[in-house]
Amino acid sequence: MSGTLRFTTAGSVDDGKSTLIGRLLLDAKGLLQDQVAAATRASERRGAALDLSLFTDGLTIEREQGITVDVAYRYFATPRRRFIIADTPGHEQYTRNMVTGSSNADLSVILVDAVRGVSTQTRRHAAIAALLGIPEVVLAVNKMDAVGFSRAVFDEITADFAAVAHSIGLRRYAAIPLSALEGDMVVDRGDRLGWYEGPTLLEVLEGANVERADGDLRFPVQRVSQSRFGPAKDLRGFQGRVESGRIAVGDSVVAWPSRLDARVAQIVGPDGALAEARAGQSVIVVLDRQIDLARGDLLSHAHRPPVAAQRVEASLAWLDREPLELGRRYLLKHTTQTVRARVERLESRLDLVSLQPDTTVDSLGANDLGRVSITVARPIIADPYATNRATGSFILIDEATNQTVAGGIVAALE
Repeated sequence: MSGTLRFTTAGSVDDGKSTLIGRLLLDAKGLLQDQVAAATRASERRGAALDLSLFTDGLTIEREQGITVDVAYRYFATPRRRFIIADTPGHEQYTRNMVTGSSNADLSVILVDAVRGVSTQTRRHAAIAALLGIPEVVLAVNKMDAVGFSRAVFDEITADFAAVAHSIGLRRYAAIPLSALEGDMVVDRGDRLGWYEGPTLLEVLEGANVERADGDLRFPVQRVSQSRFGPAKDLRGFQGRVESGRIAVGDSVVAWPSRLDARVAQIVGPDGALAEARAGQSVIVVLDRQIDLARGDLLSHAHRPPVAAQRVEASLAWLDREPLELGRRYLLKHTTQTVRARVERLESRLDLVSLQPDTTVDSLGANDLGRVSITVARPIIADPYATNRATGSFILIDEATNQTVAGGIVAALE
């Protein structure tokens, strides 16, 4: 299996996220000897066995309180593929960090404590995974050692989660019983979950499909420049990253929002001229004629254009302590463009108990998920999130404090 897998862990406080990642790193041989030695010494000073969470909880406050506060990124590899792990906080207060860590994930591991079962935070994390369109989800029922490795407990929790998944439209997920503390079903199968015949967590991660279709060309312009140095010397071009699709020399492209067309004369990367560039590559695109383009504009192919919209129907994850104010002016940052925007209408808020939309609310508070209608001062060049994650996502910023107040995905464009 090729390709780097980006995955995130999420769950309530004390569900064992950091311990799980520590176990995965340790048993998959993803740690250096000095890291293991340092964690062993720190654990011995406390008079305890090896504390696996020390491999991920890097902040002093995390180690003192035994909780994850910030997103901890870890990297490791097996003979089959490479991995980037985002260990996200479980406390409701740090939901914004969970949204950040999950925004580019290919897979999400949602932990549930086998003793406590599905919680409100489990529902919130599952809803965020569905909201962000994460391709694959794993329900990891942890601490099976605390319930005697009971199959009945596992079946009850998976039935509860199945109801949650159905309500929020989460269609693809796998359920695994495991013990992060003891190591059963993380990397090694162990011998206490013989009734479970499915794959271990590592087997699921190694086999996850992260290959995506190229998609339509979307090239947001970051900067217009006359380069004086390096391989692009003396070229006037448009700098940016190919967010999706591919662009090749000779292609006919359309500039948005002007809708002017041109042909690609040259593509220049960090090491020199390229015949084409694909999603994820940062390049300079030189056109065969002068077009008035600026930061925030976008290049696409003519046959699969985006939408220039001034009204957006969107789903929001509200991240600020101050509640949403309808009609108030915010800044909306989308790709490389920032425009003034107003949330004109709140359609509903997701009730995390019933998992049904509540249409009686008039605001969103911290960590709420809702559906809204937004009007922007000038058109944004976008796609529905279901079609393109890069051009279908945005953030809202408070003009006064410059703080990010919400993350959003585009459901429909007018």
